[in-house]
Amino acid sequence: MNIRALCLLTGAFLLPPCFARAEPPPAAVAPPGWVLDWSDEFDGATLDARNWIAETGGNGWGNNELQYYTARPENVRVSDGFLVIEARKERYEQREYTSARIKTAGLKERTYGRYEARIKVPKGQGIWPAFWMLGSGIATAGWPRSGEIDIMENIGKEPATVHGTVHGPGYSGEHAFGKPSVLASGNYADGFHVFAVEWEPREIRWYRDGQLYHTARPELVKGDWVFEQPFFVLLNLAVGGYWPGYPDATTVMPQRMLVDYVRVYRRPQ
Repeated sequence: MNIRALCLLTGAFLLPPCFARAEPPPAAVAPPGWVLDWSDEFDGATLDARNWIAETGGNGWGNNELQYYTARPENVRVSDGFLVIEARKERYEQREYTSARIKTAGLKERTYGRYEARIKVPKGQGIWPAFWMLGSGIATAGWPRSGEIDIMENIGKEPATVHGTVHGPGYSGEHAFGKPSVLASGNYADGFHVFAVEWEPREIRWYRDGQLYHTARPELVKGDWVFEQPFFVLLNLAVGGYWPGYPDATTVMPQRMLVDYVRVYRRPQ
């Protein structure tokens, strides 16, 4: 058994030999018509505080989720060129699971752009990774009037499906405007995939591995279009909730969401 296979079995991701990158990361090459605005390649030893802050708490996050989000390295860390968000089954602050949720609020907020990340999602019943955005005015406007752009969500009971979605006033929660992207074979947890949106005035487009699969415009949603304002980026790994359901006897813990990079592009001036 090679060292990486042993590490995957033992969960020893805190040791450098267990987390060696098999190949160099893809270079940051701007897609045609875009220029790089900011990025995080996760090449340092710790999470870059210039880009991210960790949200903490175990209040269910509006979805009756089970985890307590922490800023501990057990739940969120940078290792060998990857961001690692780890969900663990452990008693913590009256919760039975821990995980992490990070955001760029107050640090990196933009109106429009191409938002892209290369991610390897975890898998398992009740596991819910997400790469998404919220309107920066959420504290005053409230949700869903603040707007929400879900670049990628996956729920464990649908291992071959991710969802791209917008939420706004009149089209939120189970009535949100979204579309799935289904793999022809295999599961998303089998390897890395690139998830992106291109957000421009009055239009948002979703891509998976370069393939366009969903578009939102004001005339397509069932309420006010609230996407002409600054938004910030979030990455998180939830456990349980109304949509994914809850872990069961088949759910193996811990589970890890690996992020190779986050890159945000803008149109040239």
